[in-house]
Amino acid sequence: MQRPGHGQSTTAPAQRTSPAARAARLPILWASSARVWLERHPLAIEAVVPLVLAAGAVIRVVLDHQSSSAWTWPVLLAVVGPLALRRRHPLAVFAAVGAAALLAAFVIAPELAAFVTLAQLIALFRVAASHPRTTALICAGLTEVWAILALAHWAPSSERLSANALMAGTLTAAVMIGVNLQTRRAYLAALEDRAARLERERDQQARLAVAQERARIARDVHDIVTHSLSVMVALADGAAATASAAPERAGAVMGQVADTGRKAMREMRRMLGTLRADEPEAERHPQPGIAQLDDLLAEVRTAGLPALLTIEGAARELDPGAQLAVYRIAQESLTNIRKHADEPGAAWVRLRYLPGAVELEIVDHGRAREHSPSGAGIAGHGITGMRERAAIYGGSVDAGPVAGGGWRVRAHLPWDDAEGTR
Repeated sequence: MQRPGHGQSTTAPAQRTSPAARAARLPILWASSARVWLERHPLAIEAVVPLVLAAGAVIRVVLDHQSSSAWTWPVLLAVVGPLALRRRHPLAVFAAVGAAALLAAFVIAPELAAFVTLAQLIALFRVAASHPRTTALICAGLTEVWAILALAHWAPSSERLSANALMAGTLTAAVMIGVNLQTRRAYLAALEDRAARLERERDQQARLAVAQERARIARDVHDIVTHSLSVMVALADGAAATASAAPERAGAVMGQVADTGRKAMREMRRMLGTLRADEPEAERHPQPGIAQLDDLLAEVRTAGLPALLTIEGAARELDPGAQLAVYRIAQESLTNIRKHADEPGAAWVRLRYLPGAVELEIVDHGRAREHSPSGAGIAGHGITGMRERAAIYGGSVDAGPVAGGGWRVRAHLPWDDAEGTR
């Protein structure tokens, strides 16, 4: 057996379709083509009913060898012909069919009465399916009057009572089926409208959540940049004061000013285009970072959730914005654990310093509430905020269930050695 060599394709050659398989697929292709054609020509579907009724009447006359008068076929055509437009103009079709049926009661032989009656029922059903119930009941009453007059001419006197009762029951059934169809269509339309409205509201809420989170991030970065600028101003003033007495010291201070300015510029570039609303000065406060993770876990443990922090790898200095992102992601994850778990268990927060990136992982092995969505915070806006924060620094956040119960959130924020965090 020859094996494919290196660089040779291992794909099997395309198999030819056998004549039997092609013949078996023909009905499916025909049915698909017919469906497409009928969707493009709805009038053809509506014309099927009058054609079937007319064909049935012709077959009945031919098989029974009945003699028909000169008025039989024109009147019968006037009865069944308007049914082709029953969906577009139900009331007009009902009136036309009723008028022709009234004439047919005195022209057409009793053997063809069933076709006239069926045409009347179809027209009545379409009125009940597309118009108010009052209109349908009025049309049903008019059809019943026609039935009494027609049976008086067609049916023997001994069978008129039972025939009238049968006709009344048939008319009631046609009206009820039409009304139920109209109610079902209205119900389905209401469900579709509600689903579309809920989808629009969900999209709006998602957009609002993103906008709010971006505004909050903008406020955070604003405070960081303001702090950097104040440091630069203080250092510049100190360098200006010592420039004449200690030029070397002033040069070192100005180097610190340059480093601080570069960090501030990186923060401004990341948030370019993000707007923020002014807020009172009292609402501003120093932003936390990685150094405050111990305090965050202490607060979590005080609230009753056992939590442990482990740090792996060689620690390095991150930009204030990246530290804030790490802190906020850990804070949101721990908050979701307290909110959405009946048995929170213990939470592990692991911070890893990897080559070229920092990774934060929060794991909880507790049991989520039955009525809450699987994975706390996924159905809400918390995960949106986490991803927005990580995306600013070129990172990502993924969340998912843990085997055996619980939930894991992992954030990955890359950096490079030239600029610190990206």
